Amino acid sequence: MTVEQNVLQQHSQKHQQTLLNQLREVTGTTDVQLLQQALQVSNGDLAEAVAYLTEKNAKVPQQDETTYYQTSQVSNDRYISVGSQADSNVIDLTGDDKDDLQRAIALSLAESNRAFRETGITDEEQAISRVLEASIAENKASLKRTHTEVWSDSPNPYDRKRIDNCPVGLKNVGNTCWFSAVIQSLFNLLEFQRLVLNYSPPARVHELPRNQKEHRNLPFMQELRTLFSLMVGSKRKYVDPSRAVEILKDAFKSSESQQQDVSEFTHKLLDWLEDAFQMKAEEDGDEDKPKNPMVELFYGRFLAVGVLEGKKFENTEMFGQYPLQVNGFKDLHECLEAAMIEGEIESLHSAENSARSGQEHWFTELPPVLTFELSRFEFNQALGRPEKIHNKLEFPSMLFMDRYMDRNREVTRIKREEIRRLKEHLTLLQQRLERYLSYGSGPKRFPLADVLQYAMEFASSQPVCTSPVEDIDSSAPPGGTTGLQLPPPSSSAEQDSSATAESSGSASGTAAQQQRAPVHKPFTQSRLPPDLPMHPAPRHITEEELRVLEGCLHRWRSEVENDTRDLQESIKRILRTIELMYSDKSMMQVPYRLHAVLVHEGQANAGHYWAYIYDPHQRCWMKYNDIAVTKSSWEELVRDSFGGYRNASAYCLMYINDKKPFLIEEDFDKETGQILSGMDKLPPDLKQYVKGDNELFDKEIVEWNALQARKAQQEKLALAAAAAAAAAAASTASSTSISSSSPQPMSIDCSPPDNAALQQDPEYMEQPSPTSDSKHLQEDTERAISRASAELEERSPEALLNAAMMTPNMQGVIMAIGKSSRVYEKNGPEAAFFKALKLEYARLVRFAQEDTPPEKDYRLHHVIVYFLQNQAPKKILERTLLTQFADRNLAFDERCKSIMSVARAKLDLIKPEEVNMDEYEIWHQDYRNFRETTIFMITGLELFHKTNYVEALIYLIYSYQYNKELLSKGLYRGHDEEFLGHYRRDCLLKLNEQAAAMFESGEEPEVTTGLGIMNELVVPCIPLLLLHDTERDLLAVEDMRNRWCSYLGQEMDSNLQEKLTDFLPKLLDCSTEIKSFHDPPKVPAHSTLELCERFGRIMTTLCKVANHGR
Repeated sequence: MTVEQNVLQQHSQKHQQTLLNQLREVTGTTDVQLLQQALQVSNGDLAEAVAYLTEKNAKVPQQDETTYYQTSQVSNDRYISVGSQADSNVIDLTGDDKDDLQRAIALSLAESNRAFRETGITDEEQAISRVLEASIAENKASLKRTHTEVWSDSPNPYDRKRIDNCPVGLKNVGNTCWFSAVIQSLFNLLEFQRLVLNYSPPARVHELPRNQKEHRNLPFMQELRTLFSLMVGSKRKYVDPSRAVEILKDAFKSSESQQQDVSEFTHKLLDWLEDAFQMKAEEDGDEDKPKNPMVELFYGRFLAVGVLEGKKFENTEMFGQYPLQVNGFKDLHECLEAAMIEGEIESLHSAENSARSGQEHWFTELPPVLTFELSRFEFNQALGRPEKIHNKLEFPSMLFMDRYMDRNREVTRIKREEIRRLKEHLTLLQQRLERYLSYGSGPKRFPLADVLQYAMEFASSQPVCTSPVEDIDSSAPPGGTTGLQLPPPSSSAEQDSSATAESSGSASGTAAQQQRAPVHKPFTQSRLPPDLPMHPAPRHITEEELRVLEGCLHRWRSEVENDTRDLQESIKRILRTIELMYSDKSMMQVPYRLHAVLVHEGQANAGHYWAYIYDPHQRCWMKYNDIAVTKSSWEELVRDSFGGYRNASAYCLMYINDKKPFLIEEDFDKETGQILSGMDKLPPDLKQYVKGDNELFDKEIVEWNALQARKAQQEKLALAAAAAAAAAAASTASSTSISSSSPQPMSIDCSPPDNAALQQDPEYMEQPSPTSDSKHLQEDTERAISRASAELEERSPEALLNAAMMTPNMQGVIMAIGKSSRVYEKNGPEAAFFKALKLEYARLVRFAQEDTPPEKDYRLHHVIVYFLQNQAPKKILERTLLTQFADRNLAFDERCKSIMSVARAKLDLIKPEEVNMDEYEIWHQDYRNFRETTIFMITGLELFHKTNYVEALIYLIYSYQYNKELLSKGLYRGHDEEFLGHYRRDCLLKLNEQAAAMFESGEEPEVTTGLGIMNELVVPCIPLLLLHDTERDLLAVEDMRNRWCSYLGQEMDSNLQEKLTDFLPKLLDCSTEIKSFHDPPKVPAHSTLELCERFGRIMTTLCKVANHGR
């Protein structure tokens, strides 16, 4: 056969398959034989074939569960949608008018054929193009969004830097998580990676392309090579696939917007790659039938053996992705067994010439990469919309395909027959067991063994001679209260008894008062009164009757228990036999190992995709979620992929032949024998390209470092200037105060040492920090000087001194100096200084070791407590404490001033090499950060308590993030992470409820405000909750999503429906890429007293609320 004949034959097969697909989509018929019969009857005319099938199935209208992909319409192009509002210009097919149905089908086929004739592109390919157009439009539209909606890269290149050889992620450029999941799965097939990287276009690529396929496929192939090369050798944590998506989008033109199944995209992607490699193979190959590596890698063949109207047939067909139905099956083997048999197939194995029709599939050749497409979507005809199937479906990590191979056909048929017989027997045994375990004829049933046991216990109970009603004194109602009496018994004897009781009412009443029966209180008494029987008991039973009855019941119970045990053991044996039916070595010769699982989370018309891919070199599973690539586990994969958890489940399984290691083996250097990795794997042209991109990234890092160095220098200058201004103001105030309180000036030198640390405010009142340039520095300095001057004018020197004296730091120092007064009088200021220093240090150590209630945190009272709890170096502690005793505010009497002078002299004696001033500044900066984080936390909690959740969220988000940074350095560097996480999570849930209530109102302003809250506040925070994957945060995210997804099945205005479908993909996006958020709010400086008081108030309030709620 010539090359031309081979091409014509392949084109004919593809065209016939396209016709079959179109017939299946339009009519909903899944029977392949019936579809082929319709094409034969109509001689390939689609309209006649549809008319034939419609006529044949008119009395039994049906729609295949996969056809919703083709019939659904999309109302918005910014997300992945699988069905929503129908277009207004459609033919009504909900009635019984057959002419409308015929006319709609005819119009659909005419439009499809017209488009195909004009462009040479099928509707399927155009639909895929519209998906890509939607993604590109989303990416471009993001540039015009508000600040809080932008998916922006972090300005810090270190956040985007690849760590060692960690796999490279793919940026989501606008609802392209499906693209990322598919591409990553293929990229991690090293054989596929090699084919793409080493692909060289045909020689005629530089000439004018001959057809549209070449115009589309060859540029895409080049762009895919570029993308793969960056994923191999880039220094970036993730790369941007926009250009590859752009080329796919430009391949087709369409005015509509419709989303097809992502599995269809995978199928078409491989189809395009196949065409690109076919062009190269035809140019290079000398054989009659050149080999296409894509076909060799991903396509297999199966033999269809069946009976059509009594006539047997056998056909060989090629397949790529093998579709499997999920609904009604518990594991992958059950799905495969059902997919391999279509129709009534019993006539295949009988000699009778039956009129039944059916077929079996037997694989004759399996591809090295075996892909299963799991159909987890179905069209709900009652509701008129697609729905996702969340049923659990298990699949193994190692799959043996021997039972489905044609060479094992006879063996498999025997085993299937044996399994069928065992299952029939199993069903009978299970039915018998059920009769033992659910005994009875009424609505409530019990195990028979328990029924017999209860009867035995009843018979063995001590007989009673009175009625259960008569032994209760009716004159004393339960609980000792005067309530309604029970109605008298209906029997005549009891009526007589009741009458007699009434005739002697006064006497019995007196007796009842004198001797009351004990009252039973069911809610306050743990057991029944001792004079009441615990169980009902027989009135009269003889010992002989009891002996016979006990013997019978005991024997029957033993028989029932033995029968139940035998049934259970038989069922276990049969299940084990079925499980091991294919476990012999002859049926374990075709092993396929699970390579990748593509997961979808969400509903049928919106959701997010990611992939789990096995790394054979690290022997672990990796999770590829857009830009985030993290280590995972089989347990996490099972949780997210089997279904039934968080609305997440696998929609595509990729297995690889375990006997073909070349699929995942690395390349080796032919000369050295070493494994090629990184840039060494790339051909020269791609190596040069990646090298250039890495140089750009290195340049970006250098520029960032220079910018940060300039900012740090400017910040130090600004802090120094502001501190100098504050120190000058404080010095002036101190001098004024001393001169006004004492008639004679002090003569002791108080010159400060040359150390910036002594000039800092001991209250850690954070000064405004500079931003970028000298202009800001000048403004900060002027602002600090003017503020200090204003304070001096408004407040008297005595007020300033009293304010300083009231701080917890100074209170402790003054108390220590007071306690050392005797030592001062006896031994002088230096001895008093050491005594006071020792007393103050002991006090702070005691505070650091003390267990405090939630409303008190001594770390806020004193920096030394913070340092002690976090094990700061001894030199840092000593210098900080010396600085406290050297404070200028101590110069208000002779004793304090003398001790201050000693402390300052000690500071001067400390040599630069004795204390690392950089480390000293780092510790004090950490403490300032702790105080600032506390202010954020307090403000957020106060706003939360006032139900101002919108403003509270900003403070709680930043306090949590800042606190997490602190805790990364030590356990006591920040506040309780779980406490902050609780209020952050609770605030998001409150906002979600508020927004949902506004949306439910249906009023335009309310709806806009509600969606604004979600888009600007809640949605940007969801990645923060998903990032650390804590169980409570995940449940909170799931609750928020479920609240909004619940609206999908409700009737609502079309405008609301459009807004909902536009919003849901943002909410359901599971990417952990952090979106840009509001800038942190400015927090005012707080004195230590103010900070401690606010902290104590809000923590006391929250504790009261928590106790009240509990």
